[in-house]
Amino acid sequence: MQPPATIKYSERRIIPLRDLVRLYRANAWSSADKPAQLREALRNADTLVSAWSGAELVGLGYAISDRALVVYYPHLLVHPDHQGHGIGSEIVRRLTAKYRDFHQHVLIADGRAIEFYEKCGFTRAGKTEPMWIYSGRDH
Repeated sequence: MQPPATIKYSERRIIPLRDLVRLYRANAWSSADKPAQLREALRNADTLVSAWSGAELVGLGYAISDRALVVYYPHLLVHPDHQGHGIGSEIVRRLTAKYRDFHQHVLIADGRAIEFYEKCGFTRAGKTEPMWIYSGRDH
């Protein structure tokens, strides 16, 4: 794990594809195998927050919403070499602050991410079960 560096956050939407793929591959996310779709998904997000250590993309999160009641957070990634330094928490803080007055904030968490999101204020959604049609292999 690298020591904390000065991290700059951005809502800029143009991120070099090689940087996106590098971050997603570092986290073993199958979205890296569909780079054109990944880039389009991020361009279509309502809000995108990226984290940079110098010129290196070290974190990213985005939101999609109906712009009135419900917001969904599909992806939050921090490069493994930069995890544990508050980058993911800051991305979540920035995203949830933007949608603070929304009725419902939704995400799907599994594995170690559950504890992380609980620390960010999310709780399990009653007795609901996440359901999906998913072509990935990373969950």
